[in-house]
Parts: sequence; structure tokens; C-alpha cells
Amino acid sequence: MAKSNVYSKLDQIKDKVGKPYFSSENVLLYNIDCSIFLESLDSNIFDLTITSPPYNIGKEYEKNLKNGDYLKWCEKWLNQIYQSTSSLGSFWLNLGYFEIPERGKCVPISYLLWDKVPFYFLQEIIWYYKAGVATKKYFSPRNEKYMWYVKNPTRYTFNLDDVRDKNVKYPNQKKNGKLKCNPLGKNPTNVWDIPKVTSGKNRSSVERVDHPAQFPLAILDRIIKASSNKKELIFDPFMGSGSVAVSAINNDRIVVGCDINKKYLEIAKTRIKNQE
Repeated sequence: MAKSNVYSKLDQIKDKVGKPYFSSENVLLYNIDCSIFLESLDSNIFDLTITSPPYNIGKEYEKNLKNGDYLKWCEKWLNQIYQSTSSLGSFWLNLGYFEIPERGKCVPISYLLWDKVPFYFLQEIIWYYKAGVATKKYFSPRNEKYMWYVKNPTRYTFNLDDVRDKNVKYPNQKKNGKLKCNPLGKNPTNVWDIPKVTSGKNRSSVERVDHPAQFPLAILDRIIKASSNKKELIFDPFMGSGSVAVSAINNDRIVVGCDINKKYLEIAKTRIKNQE
């Protein structure tokens, strides 16, 4: 029997890029800069890309750049991701804030990049994460942005029924004899109240691993279910601790990821093996 299209894509990636750092039936991880990785690939490979790149704010895994150089670096791989995305595909980008000297303290990085991305900008999602640092001279930050982009503004994957909110106040309320609410639940809003992955001796999240900027699986599950179908190919160019891979596996997707840090790839590999 011929291989399905998605597994043929995995073979193509291995032929183009070479031996992965780690592989299994449904996962390829590469210890490589994502730009080098992407420039080796054909177009229209990935059905969904989800990522959170370095914020350029001094984290342990970052090489700090001048703000202008950082934005140019982002623009390069953003354009490469566009080329590698399938015609019905989506791109979800999470970014925080940084300071622009003499101009702004907490400037959303996504606002500086939104028009540098060749995708169609469909919607901004506000992630309200509750816990965080306390500040004295301005309001304590409690949210980040997810920018949802699509390649085709009129035809893209959106599986609303898979992510409906079942917490409906009046689920059986009717109008003219018909239910006012979909029996599967309501459409979630563009503000997502999902706790962040916390650290600390007494408040560490169950899913916490040794990475300073870890995605909550609850966010990734919603994005992957809504913006891709089973057995489609998910990509994370900044894989980190492997949360996108874990969520993809749990939701019956195939996943490819890159990271330049072997320490984090080892964490990702362990988490993946525990899921498969």
C-alpha cells in the first residue's frame, strides 16, 4: 500500500534536510536553525504552524539583538513559513512585549510584525493567563497575544465544533421552538482564560518541565483541533520543550519541529516518548 501523503512529506523532509535529531513514526525533531531548515524544503508542506519565538528580552536561550535586527530576523523566517504552508493552512504566532527605548515600555511585539507577515491576518486572540509578575509603576501584566494568520482568507481549516465551549448558561433555552444555542456548545470568544504553566515549589503546574517559557497544552489543544485535521502535518520552528509535539500526538496529528538547543530537544524527546 502506498504511503499516505503526510508520511511522504516526512520522507521528503528527511531527504532534503538529512537525519533528524530524533524521529518516530509521527515525529521529526531537528537540531538546526529554523531558517536553514526551511530553506531546504519545498513549498506547501505544513498544514499548521504554531510557534512562540524568542522575545528578545534576555531569556537564557536568546541571543539579544537590537530591536530592528530582531524584527528583520523574524521577517525572514516568517516569509519562509508562508512558503512552506499549504493552501488551506494556518499560522499561529505567540509573542509578548518588549521595550522600545524612548518610545514605549511594554510594546506588543506582534503589533510591530503583523504587516511583515505575508499571511492574511484573520484575528487576534488574547491569552489571559492570570498569574505573573507584580509591578509598582504600571498595571501588572496578565495577557499575551496570539495572532491567527491564514494563507487563503476565504478558504481555511476551522473546526468550530471540535472546540466549542460546553459551559452554556441556558443550554436548553428555545426561541420559536428551536434551541437558541448549538447543542455542542457556544463559540469560544477571542479572550482565552487559560492558566500559564507555573513554576515554584508550591505552585508548579503538573505539566511543568525545565524550560522558562512553556506553552500550556490547553491552548495548543484548542488551536490544533480548530486549525487542522487528524493526520495533518504540524510544524513548530522553535520547538523548545516540545509542547506542540505533545499536543499534536494527543490529537492524532503528525509533527515536525526545530530547535538549536539540544538541552530542550532532550526534554521534548522524553515527553514525546512518554506520549507515544
